[in-house]
Amino acid sequence: MTSVADQISAPLSAGAGVVPLAKAPAIARPTERELRLDLFRGLALWLIFIDHLPQNLLTWLTIRNYGFSDATEIFIFISGYTASFVYGRAMREAGFVVATARILRRVWQIYVAHVFLFTIFLAEISYVATSFENPLYTEEMGIMDFLKEPDVTIVQALLLRFRPVNMDVLPLYIVLMLWLPFILWLMRRSADLTLGLSVLLYAATWQFDLHFSAYPNGSWFFNPFAWQLLFVFGAWCAQGGAQRMSRIIASPITLWICGAYLLFAFLVTLTWYVPQLGHLMPKRLEQWMYPISKTDLDVLRFAHFLALAALTVRFLPRDWPGLKSPWLRPLILCGQHSLEIFCLGVFLAFAGHFILAELSGGTGLHFVISISGILIMSGAAWMFSWYKHSADKSGRAKAAAGNADLAGGGA
Repeated sequence: MTSVADQISAPLSAGAGVVPLAKAPAIARPTERELRLDLFRGLALWLIFIDHLPQNLLTWLTIRNYGFSDATEIFIFISGYTASFVYGRAMREAGFVVATARILRRVWQIYVAHVFLFTIFLAEISYVATSFENPLYTEEMGIMDFLKEPDVTIVQALLLRFRPVNMDVLPLYIVLMLWLPFILWLMRRSADLTLGLSVLLYAATWQFDLHFSAYPNGSWFFNPFAWQLLFVFGAWCAQGGAQRMSRIIASPITLWICGAYLLFAFLVTLTWYVPQLGHLMPKRLEQWMYPISKTDLDVLRFAHFLALAALTVRFLPRDWPGLKSPWLRPLILCGQHSLEIFCLGVFLAFAGHFILAELSGGTGLHFVISISGILIMSGAAWMFSWYKHSADKSGRAKAAAGNADLAGGGA
């Protein structure tokens, strides 16, 4: 489901500071598991689940209502960071061919998960629509074309061109991971040049309207040609870029710029939900800003994410004791098993959507469904963690060496 923020879908100008590098708070190239990445990827998965439910009280607690970016930016950045760490190390130690083979194996796992989720999702929607004699579910969830031409639609789904509602993230992730071997190969020669080429591709996407076509019409909701910038930026940070930005992030000037930009984004989004404040927005500013595209990762969204990330890294150090808190353990576990939890979240989101629609549930039922979904996701993450650390000890080390979900913060 989408909000006004999605329909109107952030670069950060940073001043250089003079804080010594040793005091800088940026994420260093990891030598051990980076729990902050797990924590925020788990948070992103929870937020995505809540945002996929019908609009209600709890959805106002998600970040998309207070700025230009949302949980998707968090997920893609962390995916790029951790995939670069895990497979970049594999490329240094085992070479390009072996690393590429491991990446392709991971791509296959994600693809199989997407096809499996697609099948279950179709079955879930079809069963509900038939059992309750409500064909609106099939239209609302975007599977009418499947029911009309199932043979053609299945082929298009396998080609990632047909996707029901809420199933756009995994195809984007698959394409970005397919590009990863080439990205890492370039970064071994020059990480800064690779990031520069990514920026050029992003600019060309806007200039020449580069996109992937979708079935039966239109284009991908998340344009890989644009979203690759965030993925590559995460990979660049993992390959030493974060350390080189340490002084900038630690600068008081950067702190003030980030704070001012986040305040500006909040005030703009406030006008989306309080129409009476719309007259306060200068017309020229509106003409320049809108539409703020989520599909093509508008620069305002990218900058908003950068501002959030810079402040988070500054005020949440890597050795923060709270990362060991049992209260945050469910979030971290969900972040460590992101693929499985994401798929589960999509399934639970439609189930919650169906229950709320059929029972005409208000705030209380919405709260119960949201909390229940989070508890189920957390319980599933605990079971996956228990299995991989206790029941499958023999395969744990082998899996961790080639699976970005199990090493360096996940994928």
